[in-house]
Amino acid sequence: MHALHWTLSLMVLSASHAGSSAQEKQPPLVTRNRVQLNLAGAETALTAAKKKAAAMGLKSNIAVVDDGGHLLAFARMDGARPASGATALSKAVSAAMFRQESGTLPAKGEPDVLLSLGIQTASGGKITPLKGGIPIVIDGQVVGAVGVGGGSGEQDAEVAKAGVQALLDVLAEKK
Repeated sequence: MHALHWTLSLMVLSASHAGSSAQEKQPPLVTRNRVQLNLAGAETALTAAKKKAAAMGLKSNIAVVDDGGHLLAFARMDGARPASGATALSKAVSAAMFRQESGTLPAKGEPDVLLSLGIQTASGGKITPLKGGIPIVIDGQVVGAVGVGGGSGEQDAEVAKAGVQALLDVLAEKK
């Protein structure tokens, strides 16, 4: 009898709890209608960035990542330093993960070299304080980033911005 009473009590509690939670507004369990960068978009940005680098006389490494910092497209232009490939990727990851241009951290205020080196070391080299990573923002969402290595920080940022702008221009034409 005791076990039956316990089971009935649980059933009553469960039923009353289910009724009250159905009345409360539950948050969504998934995100819908999210803008997501795909391979075609990444290749559009990559192609434009390569053209800009060539026009500037640079031999660049160019990486395009999604919003989580995962590689979608990469190019090492002929003659580009192989070591700059890792730099280009870390710049793109930094821009995507911090949702801002890569550069000396913190982004606003005086540069803190020890903080920047600490973050780079703690991230296993995935995050960098170097310039040259530009986020891709579509409909107010960061959907990825372009990172460039091979020139000065300013040159790399200019090449990355050209890639991002070309993608935005193509998307605007299709609207």
